[in-house]
Amino acid sequence: MKPLLRLVDVRKCYSSGPKCEIFPLAGINFELCQGERAILFGKSGSGKSTFLNIVGGVDSPTKGKVYFDNREITAMSHVGLAYYRRKEVGFIFQSFNLFPTLTVGENVTLPLDMLGIADYTRAHELLAAVGLDGYWNKFPEAISGGEQQRVAIARALAKTPKLILADEPTGNLDQATGNGILKLIDQVCRESNASLIMVTHSADAVWLAPRHYRLKSGLLVEDNYTN
Repeated sequence: MKPLLRLVDVRKCYSSGPKCEIFPLAGINFELCQGERAILFGKSGSGKSTFLNIVGGVDSPTKGKVYFDNREITAMSHVGLAYYRRKEVGFIFQSFNLFPTLTVGENVTLPLDMLGIADYTRAHELLAAVGLDGYWNKFPEAISGGEQQRVAIARALAKTPKLILADEPTGNLDQATGNGILKLIDQVCRESNASLIMVTHSADAVWLAPRHYRLKSGLLVEDNYTN
């Protein structure tokens, strides 16, 4: 089976001067097939979010190539990257990234609107699935941080993406709600054969993916989760 996602010697460095001062990714090689799932562990600042941003086309590597469905996204134009993010990738951001001037319902349906999809049935179903039935007309400022996280999850899943990138999706939720969210992500992955890369610190999420990795000194190594 050909990989859906492939990273070849991906490196990323940040600097405030002529020399590279921070090297969160020091040569990443990684493959993920359609429907496969992987969990990424690592200490804060180890490069986990950088990894997700490069895979999702939000950031670009200093060196190396990223391929998605046999297309090199690291060679795409800004327009091509925008279409890739809009159509193929469902982001669950740690910081929610909800639009404050849009209602909950409008936030969830925004990805569908951008793809020209007028059927909002799935958006209503997902809001109900994350426990926010009846929140459609509320604004983000009127709901809690945990509820905003659930809105962000519903938004990421509404367009049925091929690839789901989740950055600490249960970080702001209590254990019971978080477990429910993990089950929802599992259900969506099964129904649509979506691939998943999840960054988390939680041992509760280990069951969601058979492949576990850890970022150490800029390198991606296979690992079993231990506290």
